[in-house]
Formats: sequence, structure tokens, C-alpha cells
Amino acid sequence: MKIAIFGSTGSIGRELVEQALNKGCSVTAAARNPSKIDVKHKNLRVVGADVMDQQAVEAVVAQQDAILSALGTPALTRNTTRSQGTLHIIQAMEKFGVRRLISLSSLGIGDSRPNLPALYKYILVPILLRQGFAEHEIQESYVKQSNTDWTLVRPGAYTNGPLTGVYKQGFSVTDANIKAKISRADVADFMLKQLDTNDYVGKSPGVSY
Repeated sequence: MKIAIFGSTGSIGRELVEQALNKGCSVTAAARNPSKIDVKHKNLRVVGADVMDQQAVEAVVAQQDAILSALGTPALTRNTTRSQGTLHIIQAMEKFGVRRLISLSSLGIGDSRPNLPALYKYILVPILLRQGFAEHEIQESYVKQSNTDWTLVRPGAYTNGPLTGVYKQGFSVTDANIKAKISRADVADFMLKQLDTNDYVGKSPGVSY
């Protein structure tokens, strides 16, 4: 399978690239600063592409089988990279007829707000993470309105734990038993597994321990 990964130099993106190559995918890793990708593999193509540049995005998306987006910005950064970059990806996919989109979002977005622990719900999100969550909301709206076979992945807080392949997924927004955290490796594992199933097409599954 030929896949393109946007946000490939971020913490989730790096996991996606490594695990996708291990699964035998032909990977195009798109990065604004491609020199940050030090992985070498016969099935890896590294492309310099800023998601804010529509033409650059189109050059990456053309002739792919699926797109994985792990776009992100530092929590306190005020910009529209996540939302506008996602829109550019969607527009390119629709232009070239690429259907499958697996996009990283976050637990706490949309109807999953009740899944957040009290600290996040009442303090961190309203005060420190407000801008980032607002960007996620806009991003999700673009994805849901798109003419793609989309899945929005909503992980809990990231940890540096190992790849386990054992986690909760697609749980109810009222589930009080989740830990609201998950390793970056397991987030990437779940995202890549969506390439082989349609179970969550048109859905926004949470993923957490």
C-alpha cells in the first residue's frame, strides 16, 4: 500500500513512519524540514512539503492509496497549521480521488469532552490548551464535511511507553474507566490498523488505556 504521512517529524508522525515501514508499506513522509527525518529505507520517500502550500500538498497526495495526518503544533502556539493544513490535504485528496484519510485529533474534542479527567476539563483545556483544542474542533469540522472515507482518531494524553497493541478503542463518551492516556507507539499502531478495516470509517474513535 502506498501511503503519505503528514506531520512525519512529530512524535506520532515518527512512530507512524517507522511502523508503516515495518508493515511493508510504501511510505512518503512529508515534512516542512525533511532533514529532520533520519530514517533510511528502500520503501521510504522523504519529501519537503509545507502543508500551508497547496501545490506542495497536491504533489504528495497524488497517486497515494491513503493519507495519514499527524499534524500538530506546540500547545501554546497560536497558528492554523493543523486546521488549514488538514483542509489542504482534503482538497488535494478530493482533487486526485484519494479516498482514505486517517487523521489525528484528540480525546476531549466534540462529544468526547466527558472522557477528559477533571484536571483537563476544568483547568488545562480552558486555560492552557484552549487554542489547540479550538484548532482541533475546526480540523474535525473540515474532515467530517469532506468527501473522503475518513477516520478521526482521538487519543488520550501521550506517554513514552512501548508499543503494546493492547488498549481500549471506540469506547463510549461516558466511559469512566479509561485512563485518558496512551503511548505514542500505540496511537500510531491504532492509526495504521485503520488501513485494513472500515470499522471506523466516518467515525471518531477514542483510544486510551
